[in-house]
Amino acid sequence: MTHHYFASCPRGLEEVLQQELMEIHANDIKRVDGGMLFSGDKEVLYKANLSSRIATRILCLVKQGSYENEDDIFNAALSVEWTTWFALEKTIKVSTTAIQCPLKSIDFMTLRIKDAVCDIFREKTGKRPDVEVRDPDIRIHLFLEKNNFSLYIDTSGAPLHQRGFRTASVEAPIKENLAAGIIKLSGWNPGEPFLDPMCGSGTFLIEAAMIASNQAPGLNRNFGFMAWKSFDNILFSTIKKTYMDQVTKKDFLKIYGSDKDLRAIRVSKKNLTLAGFENSVQLVCKQFSEITPPYSEGVLVTNPPYGERIGEELDSAYPEWATSLKQSFAGWRTYFLTNDFRMPKLMRLSPSKKTPLYNGALDCRLFEIKMVAGSNRK
Repeated sequence: MTHHYFASCPRGLEEVLQQELMEIHANDIKRVDGGMLFSGDKEVLYKANLSSRIATRILCLVKQGSYENEDDIFNAALSVEWTTWFALEKTIKVSTTAIQCPLKSIDFMTLRIKDAVCDIFREKTGKRPDVEVRDPDIRIHLFLEKNNFSLYIDTSGAPLHQRGFRTASVEAPIKENLAAGIIKLSGWNPGEPFLDPMCGSGTFLIEAAMIASNQAPGLNRNFGFMAWKSFDNILFSTIKKTYMDQVTKKDFLKIYGSDKDLRAIRVSKKNLTLAGFENSVQLVCKQFSEITPPYSEGVLVTNPPYGERIGEELDSAYPEWATSLKQSFAGWRTYFLTNDFRMPKLMRLSPSKKTPLYNGALDCRLFEIKMVAGSNRK
């Protein structure tokens, strides 16, 4: 049976997500702000959740339409056969997102959707499902626009950027799906040297290692659709085994990480070990200015500290980084994600590309600076 879905992603990565959906043969793919609409059967749904490096969540559309007041949406939720989607013993949580919504209380609308679901179960079974706020079996999402609503069931459960193995982190870690998207945007290919000189908790390193070893990101976690009545365990297990069989041997992958903070190196090492890449990545504790590039050419990708994390220290750090790039990294393509738009100017380097991206709510730029000897000075 075919359903319609919305796959959300960090804003700015919609085209990368679109390519992923095309690769698993999803249908009716359409770009919207912050994600992609698509349709497909169970096989497409299972593949999307298991294989997408970019999606944050994949939501299944159960009802949509126009509304004038709260009752219109409540009655629409009452018309859904919720008991065919999941069993009474499954716990539920309802959440609402609204853009230019005229309704007075979004929280009240959330409660009314929960009441509609419970009313249907009480009518069909004599009992109602329990609500679980922290870790529900079933997540129901209401999306409200000015005149239209969409009601979804979450197919993913926990956000898809939670790969299932990062247990430790340093301050302000980058989300895994944003890191994977940036690596894709850099044009890095497995086999090319890859370096993150400010690796923090190792997110870029792990995502690069997963790409290089052809490891689907969802192999070590569960999904929301596994709590549905329609869940096909045989089909899911077959698809998952196919992805597992495609994983290549994790020898050293020419992936390098460094950080001036020894604690960050320890955290990165722990996370790499949990992900099974302890022998695939080389780590050192060094300042950016102390790094000697391992090859004459390669790709440098990093999420340097910015904003409240480091403040005015950046004004002196940027010229130091620029000196290291000019002296040591000729021949390298470098990529910096930051919300400090002064960065290239203060480094006196000209970016060849500026890609708008959002790191959570922060409006950022991914600056591409190609280090060709003598050509980057302003």
